[in-house]
Amino acid sequence: MAEDNYATRRDGFLTMWESISRPAYERRVNYDDIEEGDRGYLEINYARSRKILEEETMFYPDEPLLMKHALLWLFRTRNIRELPDMQPETLASMISDYPIVEEDRDLTGRTNKQELLTMMRKLDQMLVKEVHEVSFYADDFHGRGTAFGETFDMNDITAAHRSFPHDTLVKVTNVDNDKSVIVRINDRGPYVHGRDMDLSKASFLEIAPQGQGVLRATFERLGNVEMVTSCEQRQQVFQKRITRDIRFFRGVPHTFTIGNPLVLQSTKPFVVQSIVFPDGQNLRIQDFVNPKEKYQFSPDMTGRYSIFVGDTLGHIREMRMNVSSCVLP
Repeated sequence: MAEDNYATRRDGFLTMWESISRPAYERRVNYDDIEEGDRGYLEINYARSRKILEEETMFYPDEPLLMKHALLWLFRTRNIRELPDMQPETLASMISDYPIVEEDRDLTGRTNKQELLTMMRKLDQMLVKEVHEVSFYADDFHGRGTAFGETFDMNDITAAHRSFPHDTLVKVTNVDNDKSVIVRINDRGPYVHGRDMDLSKASFLEIAPQGQGVLRATFERLGNVEMVTSCEQRQQVFQKRITRDIRFFRGVPHTFTIGNPLVLQSTKPFVVQSIVFPDGQNLRIQDFVNPKEKYQFSPDMTGRYSIFVGDTLGHIREMRMNVSSCVLP
């Protein structure tokens, strides 16, 4: 059989990695047989450090990808369980939960490229159809630190999940009313048996009344907040609440496109205190904006902005916005 009918370990993994829109960062400990400048150097070594790939000294990038490794890597890139529960010895139970290969498939055999794409498509379709139990957390945790070092703000559009990576955007849809909200993962949890996500109070109120407490929802993982294109409006997450009583019509998005105008407006007076640019420049504004007035700002450099807004009594909130260039397909 021709060798090019099969996926190599490098090609197979990069196909999985590129489909989840997750960034990769430099790590000190790398595979010995992948050198800087090689295709996949950053992604493969980062995945090793995150224990998605084997913690060995060699990766063997040009060897054929075996089915058992393809399945394990695929389940790990999709974060179907917490990492300690996704090991070679639990592969059979994961396949039982997500039967994306034939029962008689030889897991020690090589993986065909088309077979890999088919498995990815099947798993992703299964995951977006799963119904999860979702709750919310609010006042008792407001102002506390999250698992990723942020300060939890119950008025921000965020969520806690046990395995999704930090800064992942997830579209959460209430199956009972079809309302959706796109949240950013910034915490770990919930740790209540049977529940799969804790929404911030603001996120929960976007798709259900507070009195409901718990809802059933589907999850669609969109990708990392810095990598999901800001050209697509459906993938925007807006920070709307300034205080309990003051809310923007649209708000500050987590991702934005350089050169576009950001327009802020509310039914009650608010104050734009200052804007900190990606290079550290602090632009002090102190602009009081009355109802029916608009505040407009056009970012002129890429990177993370911090926009400080508040009410007329001096209460201040920081809203962060990642600005990138955007090339339409």
